[in-house]
Amino acid sequence: MRVTEGGGVHRVVIVGAGFGGLFAAKFLRRAPVQATLVDRTNHHVFQPLLYHVATGILSSGEIAPATRDVLHRHANVEVQLGEVTGFDLDARQVMVTRPGGREVKLPYDSLIVAAGVGGSYFGHDEFEQWAPGMKTLSDALAQRGRIFGAFELAELEEDPEARKALLTFAVVGGGPTGVEIAGQIAELSRRALKGNFRNFDPKSVRVVLFDGGKEILANFGDKLSGKATSELEQTGVEIHTESIVTSVDADGVEVKGPDGEITRYAARTTIWAAGVQASPLAKLLAEASGAETDRAGRIKVLPDCSLPGHPEIFAVGDMMNLNDLPGVAEVAMQTGIHAARIIKKRVESGADSTPFKYRDLGSMAAVSRRRAIVSFHGLRVSGWLGWIMWMFVHLAFMTGFKNRFTAGLHWMMAFGGRGRPQRAIVGDEIGDA
Repeated sequence: MRVTEGGGVHRVVIVGAGFGGLFAAKFLRRAPVQATLVDRTNHHVFQPLLYHVATGILSSGEIAPATRDVLHRHANVEVQLGEVTGFDLDARQVMVTRPGGREVKLPYDSLIVAAGVGGSYFGHDEFEQWAPGMKTLSDALAQRGRIFGAFELAELEEDPEARKALLTFAVVGGGPTGVEIAGQIAELSRRALKGNFRNFDPKSVRVVLFDGGKEILANFGDKLSGKATSELEQTGVEIHTESIVTSVDADGVEVKGPDGEITRYAARTTIWAAGVQASPLAKLLAEASGAETDRAGRIKVLPDCSLPGHPEIFAVGDMMNLNDLPGVAEVAMQTGIHAARIIKKRVESGADSTPFKYRDLGSMAAVSRRRAIVSFHGLRVSGWLGWIMWMFVHLAFMTGFKNRFTAGLHWMMAFGGRGRPQRAIVGDEIGDA
């Protein structure tokens, strides 16, 4: 391994085990560096499939393998559990609080920060108590408890109006996450739970999707958006566009429609899938380095993903703003690899940085059972063919052969039949529904 000016091996600290951080660590496997990946959880989450955990299709392990297991063959990469709380850029140290409260400092020669994003409530953080989002594995498991718990409570409820509220699911946000979770809840009620209950018909479930724009999945274009709308409505989802949620509480939501009227919807389960906000680490890193942030809190980086005045520090993935690239997994993976490649070349040969070039792999969303829409370089695909493409792409990006194999089996059960094998919830979760 090449050594630094101080006589030691070049130290790389990677913050975050999401797509950006994990792919950076994997790329450094044969680089002459010693890397440390630090994250507050012990797993990598395949975020695009969190809603499959929430609706009982996949287990948590299938989309969230242990980070140590993923990197166990990377001898020069160490994994540490801890929460990053700050940066000392002059001393080139990352402050970390480990489980139990012990505070440590991780020294670095190069730093890659891939802390991701969380949900944004557009200035109404009080909504979160009653309308949680779905960005982490804990979120997905909690949502599974709320969704299946609502059915269990409805079976026990004797008041028709109270039961109706329990069986109404409000989803806020018409992007891919909102569309996919709404579609799967509708499929769940109309297929998977058929014959499971005695005191009500699961088909009576009402799924209401709200979006502030003129159409759902607007980034896919009018044609695909229209196809997605048609598919969702056939599945049983009620779509309200140009509708802004103005209030959320334990018993429902209030929505301002296109005519300016406020309508209340009684719904005991509300899921927030509208908007994102960068991790607080983006603000900490910006304050420490003097970099700017945008309205979503994302840190503005140079063309090579480094910070102004700090060529040794890279911000990658959803937490960065570079030419307004979308916050998707492909951007995170590619920027993570790009940062790692620059570090590897610098250490090996002293080569200069190169600008990042994004290779657009297209966009896709699974709308309903065996129906998806795909947009790729002018190609527009929907329906069955789109779903086949969606399935193979997601299998390809999952981590590990075992996870791909078991996910494929569970998809056959869920989409070929009516199976939902992951329906176990605990008492506390039922009470929260």
